[in-house]
Parts: sequence; structure tokens; C-alpha cells
Amino acid sequence: QVQLVESGGGLVQPGGSLRVSCAASGSIFSIYAMGWYRQAPGKERELVAAITPGGNTNYADSVKGRFTISRDNAKSTLYLQMNSLKPEDTAVYYCNADIRLRSELASRAYWGQGTQVTVSS
Repeated sequence: QVQLVESGGGLVQPGGSLRVSCAASGSIFSIYAMGWYRQAPGKERELVAAITPGGNTNYADSVKGRFTISRDNAKSTLYLQMNSLKPEDTAVYYCNADIRLRSELASRAYWGQGTQVTVSS
């Protein structure tokens, strides 16, 4: 019914930049808050950044000033621009969205399949 498809991950050198995207599709009535999470090997999944439909954002302290979250509501797409990447940013990055389907009265959370980001020289 709903698909969140991430793209844009890959291998980048320390100090480099990368942009990941997440496109939502399906029988969607409305998309509310969206966010990026990441999970490194042996660690718990953590919130990286989140954004409301109106554009209010919040970031994990570890990425403030380096990462920028944005969304295109017309395209149902979420972005994460990552600059000044560090090896500790290496993780699988997951898209999360609070979505209400046309067939339902309430929203619920959906997850993408994840995209690998590796920061290494």
C-alpha cells in the first residue's frame, strides 16, 4: 500500500558530501512528520533528523551544522544532504514517515528498506 524507497547512498571519503533521498508512493492521503534514522553495526538505530510538513526541523547533536533535512511535499520526497562526512557517520540510513492512507482514518509509521552510507578513505 505504501512504499518508501531510499536512494543515493554509497562510499565517500572523509570530508565529502552525499545526498540521500526517500520517495513515498502508494495510496497516500497525507504525509505528516518524516525523518532519517541510522544504524551502525552493533549499535541501536538512532534519529538523525526529522522534519514536519511545515518545514520545522530537528537534528541529532552529532550532525548539527553538517546535515540538512528537507522535503518536497508535492513529490512526497524526503532528502538528507550530508556534508563534512566522518567515518563515524557510516551506517545504514533509514527513511521514516508518518502516513495516513486514503483507506484509513489514522496515520502510522512506515520505514524504508535502508541505504548504506560508508565514509572511508
